[in-house]
Amino acid sequence: MNEQDQLRAAMRATERPYRDSLDLTAIMRDGRRLRRRRRLAGGGAAALATVLVVVGVGIGLRWTRPPAPEQRPVPAATGPATHRPTEDPTPAPGATTSEPPPQPLGDVVDSSIRYGPEQRVFYFVAVDLPAVPGVTIGLVSGRRAAGGRLTSDFLVNDVQGVDRRAGFHQIGYDQSLPPDTRPPVPTFGYFVGAAKRIVGTADGRQVDARLARWSVDPDVVIFWFDPAVLTPGVRLDGIVARDVGGRLL
Repeated sequence: MNEQDQLRAAMRATERPYRDSLDLTAIMRDGRRLRRRRRLAGGGAAALATVLVVVGVGIGLRWTRPPAPEQRPVPAATGPATHRPTEDPTPAPGATTSEPPPQPLGDVVDSSIRYGPEQRVFYFVAVDLPAVPGVTIGLVSGRRAAGGRLTSDFLVNDVQGVDRRAGFHQIGYDQSLPPDTRPPVPTFGYFVGAAKRIVGTADGRQVDARLARWSVDPDVVIFWFDPAVLTPGVRLDGIVARDVGGRLL
């Protein structure tokens, strides 16, 4: 029986023999009962719907994150490794895996720095820069084994002008990157002139270089900084040369 049938039944239950004599009080009472039952039924339906939704979420849905974008490997940066003369302002480290080391010009200078049985040494080699005919020599920082075999680690040379002009020339800084296993290269270079003392400035302090004259040309002074006083790779803020009387050159 629907709500309309229930209302008609309630009205018929209060009817008198004559239609103009209705029990309005009974009709209104039954109507209020029907409205209460309707509200209760509606509330129960809503509660049931809520339960069904909760149960549905609990057993039927699962949140997932979108897949992360594919990560492509980043190629590792590589640097040059060659014995060829430097043709740009940035000196390049050398290696000895693909060609024999260049032959020294003049004496090989022992730095007194040791790596086990090997010595840190410096020596000049011939270079060929067709575009810069005034540059014919480069300075190598290498190692000498107990048997005399030389290993070239780093070569620096001028990239313009003349390699015997007075003053400082290219300075070599260690540029090794992991997993390079060779010993670190001390900061080094050469000066042309009557230098008796060479002093570099780094991080606000002054450090003295060690000197040796080239056997082929005594006006050419090879210098290097001991790793104990200047960490290899640290750039100098300035560098000066002084003669035997302490005057700047």
